Amino acid sequence: MNESYSALGSWFEYLNKDCDYLSWSQYLIKRLNCLKRGAKGVDIGCGNGYFTRALNKAGYDVAGIDISPAMLSVAKTKAAEEGVRCEFLLGDITKLKLTGKVDFAVAINDCLNYVAKDKLKAAFSHVYSALSKGGIFLFDISSSYKLRNIIGENMFGEDGEDISYMWFNRQTEDGVIMDLTFFVKGKDGRYTRFDERHVQYAHEERDILSILSEVGFSEVSSCGHLGGEDKSERINFTAIR
Repeated sequence: MNESYSALGSWFEYLNKDCDYLSWSQYLIKRLNCLKRGAKGVDIGCGNGYFTRALNKAGYDVAGIDISPAMLSVAKTKAAEEGVRCEFLLGDITKLKLTGKVDFAVAINDCLNYVAKDKLKAAFSHVYSALSKGGIFLFDISSSYKLRNIIGENMFGEDGEDISYMWFNRQTEDGVIMDLTFFVKGKDGRYTRFDERHVQYAHEERDILSILSEVGFSEVSSCGHLGGEDKSERINFTAIR
């Protein structure tokens, strides 16, 4: 079983095409414009770099950070193709260290679900330390309800022209173990099989808010996806140092 996103990385944005990244990125940009704390930031768990590119295109100076070299490789290629000049760095949110302070940090699309409960405080503490006074931390999680009732113990799949996959999920006490098998079509028409395992942790909203306050964030709040009231599947958080 391969490391998470070691092979899937190049297909991540394609497989998430139904997430409406455009609306999601515009929501982030509007939030940052409204809060007006500064232009320098980091996109933690940037993946293929969609939000990193979108924020830079909107005038922000953002570097992308991810734990997966494969994801970062694709992110660099996509940024170059779109003419976006930005830095991409290998890094882990639970050990985050920057050379200077930033005005904001974002961690979008389940980044914190990959952090075990006993490492959440370390992750939030490192983000807090990276922010300048008044700095903003915007992030989201897939809700505990979503992981346990929609994802957990269920199977998903898609048969595409260039990639097909099967996604098996097993619920655990802490969250969900996700085993993925996918087949990628090569230039010669033959398919190559890849297998990956992902582990996501189910976090409760109240615990997230409590730990954010505990590490020092003075203003913490939550809302549903894209600022809505529905928190059943995804919860967005704002924390200000």
